[in-house]
Amino acid sequence: MSEPAFGGTIGRTIAGSTPWWPAPRQPPKGAPNILVVLFDDVGFSDFGCYGSPIRTPAIDALAAQGLRYCGFHTTAMCSTTRAALLTGRNHHSVGVGCLANFDSGYPGYRGKIAREAGTLAEMLRAHAYRNYMVGKWHVTPLTESGATGPFDGWPLGRGFDRFYGFLDAETDQYAPELVLDNTHVSPPGSHADGYHLTADLVDQAIRFIADHTADRPELPWLTWLALGACHAPHQAPRDIIESYDAVFAHGWDIERAQRLSRQKAMGLVPETTDLPPRNDGVKAWDAHSDDERRVFTRLQSAFAGMLDHADQHLARLLAFLDKTGQRDDTLIIVMSDNGASQEGGPLGFVNAMGPFNFKPEPIAEKLARIDDIGGPDTHSNFPHGWAMTSNTPLRRYKQNTHGGGIRDPFILSWPKRIAARGELRHQFVHACDLVPTLLELIGIEAPATISGVPQMPLEGVSFAASITNATAPSKPVPQYFEMFGHRGLWHDGWKAVAFHPTGTPFENDKWELFHLAQDFSETHDLAAEQPERLAALVKLWWEQAEAHQVLPLDDRFGPRFAENAARFHGARTRFTFHAGMGHVPTDVAPDVRSRDYLIEAHVEIDDGASGVLIAHGDATSGYSLYVRDGHLVHDLNIGGRHEVVRSSRPVPAGGHRLGLRVERLRRQTEPAKGARTGMSRYTLLIDGEEVGALTTQLAFHTLISWSGLDIGHDRGSPVSDYAAPFAFTGRLSHVTVTMQDEQSLDGEGVGNAEMARQ
Repeated sequence: MSEPAFGGTIGRTIAGSTPWWPAPRQPPKGAPNILVVLFDDVGFSDFGCYGSPIRTPAIDALAAQGLRYCGFHTTAMCSTTRAALLTGRNHHSVGVGCLANFDSGYPGYRGKIAREAGTLAEMLRAHAYRNYMVGKWHVTPLTESGATGPFDGWPLGRGFDRFYGFLDAETDQYAPELVLDNTHVSPPGSHADGYHLTADLVDQAIRFIADHTADRPELPWLTWLALGACHAPHQAPRDIIESYDAVFAHGWDIERAQRLSRQKAMGLVPETTDLPPRNDGVKAWDAHSDDERRVFTRLQSAFAGMLDHADQHLARLLAFLDKTGQRDDTLIIVMSDNGASQEGGPLGFVNAMGPFNFKPEPIAEKLARIDDIGGPDTHSNFPHGWAMTSNTPLRRYKQNTHGGGIRDPFILSWPKRIAARGELRHQFVHACDLVPTLLELIGIEAPATISGVPQMPLEGVSFAASITNATAPSKPVPQYFEMFGHRGLWHDGWKAVAFHPTGTPFENDKWELFHLAQDFSETHDLAAEQPERLAALVKLWWEQAEAHQVLPLDDRFGPRFAENAARFHGARTRFTFHAGMGHVPTDVAPDVRSRDYLIEAHVEIDDGASGVLIAHGDATSGYSLYVRDGHLVHDLNIGGRHEVVRSSRPVPAGGHRLGLRVERLRRQTEPAKGARTGMSRYTLLIDGEEVGALTTQLAFHTLISWSGLDIGHDRGSPVSDYAAPFAFTGRLSHVTVTMQDEQSLDGEGVGNAEMARQ
């Protein structure tokens, strides 16, 4: 038998020669498994072991077995913190200075991690780690989240071997938008059969680790579990939610004081820490009516219930590691990506989707739906007072560079290597410091190149020394902060910080000065007493901003989102969706906000045919065109209010174009900027003939839905009053959506809606 043409070295080597195949990669000796559990919008005080009455026994047990950090800092937003955590660099430096939802064109604001900034997964892959990503990603532009990608910014394109989760900032917990590896998939259950995304994500994390253990138990793994909890919508089993009503009935003023007292007793904050005054615009609990307090309590209970529920499922994952003998050699980190969210506004929401399209949600309506809060047809978020409480004892919220936006819980447990049990660490630590720390603990260095791309230096500083030495110093270099014009800088225990009112000149911002070693809660401004120190820190901030691609400063909300949408869609005004296609995320679906448009479905109708032709959205907001009882129906769902038009005659059997025409009715005199009184007409069409019409003030002014679009069925929670998926039983060829090219968006409204999504 002749030798293969390439020399016959398969299965053997010639003495003294080098095999043609590469040697298998080997992990560093003693390399641990790594489990990162990243919560969303959970404030500094929300875990039980950080002062909360919320039940988090699994998290508390990890803290008792390891370390709690009191000085862990993030970047004030989700995309940005994730970029820093994944790369070991500052978020502006890697191109994610703000959000993955838009690309401003400037190097620091591309919305996508630069190739020169390798991720932890890419670094570990070279050392034989297998890397699994589960949950929220949100560090690639959402205009790249469709079926054609590009996929280079998705988890599998950035070093992870498997992915199960969602690409957007948030998703419905009962009907999530899910991706498996590089493909959009439907959730495996619904609220009706007990499905919840948190349980699903933990199931998948267990499966990935179990599969790994069965196949390559000798290799270490990284599992990055980024939960949807506790980002809005706050959704959890009703019995858990209701169990917290009595816990929080005393209100946010008493609750803040109780949390600070516990934090002092635990040693998390100094005994001298003062409770700051209530944040701007937050009223005393007793100043609200009985009805308001009932609603606010239940909204807080939904948040607490979501965290409690997540902790219960995290306990399952930890029990699995114990059962399989992996717990001792698994380095576990539990943390949050930023402070608690202010996007619920002063009164909170039962369903935020209505107000974002200018449909009010008065307290009476909230109260009437109080028992729906946390359920499948709600998009709940708590009011400012409870977000303030989550961040106890810190000022302000997510988006802000005061402590409430950037100081978060951080727990580290590794039984095999960390002898300390239940100890606290007070060092200043930043999200960009995580990767250098993990690399040092593993015993490897960051690569000079990844896939042929030269790598930028790591900017974070390892805090590994603090793990074994409680008195180890904080990082020796300054750390800047910036988000939507809010600015801050920490250096050597001092912090300069400026709150920036949107739309005002940056030079008008007031800088404050705090000595954090003596003023944990940032309540004693020393700017007037030490102006020279403040001036030096502000000067240093500008130097850091220039070095890390922070400039130019840009505080615009709506215009950046609108510009990005216009840039992505360009002149395109027509979409064609053929039967058999998959799910379309909302950011790549037809943008029918504030414009005229026409939908036409090309179908063959049999006797009794029914079902959805096209649906965009979910039970909280969206539109659906469908056939039921022989008639064509369109449902405009704005925040749960349904404007339904039904054809005046049945659709006859045979081939037809079934459509909807939407026209904005212009006034003789255009309304003032910001007016919401324009009317729109929704007209049903069968083969171009009008068969029904509806005129209403409701329309998609600033958003359609954060759930995407499907044809031939409604994959998620149903937009209308049918049972999903209500698949079309006739023959659907294709659906076209044609839009007028003139579109006038309310920038302020778009910005407020989009920021609530983050």
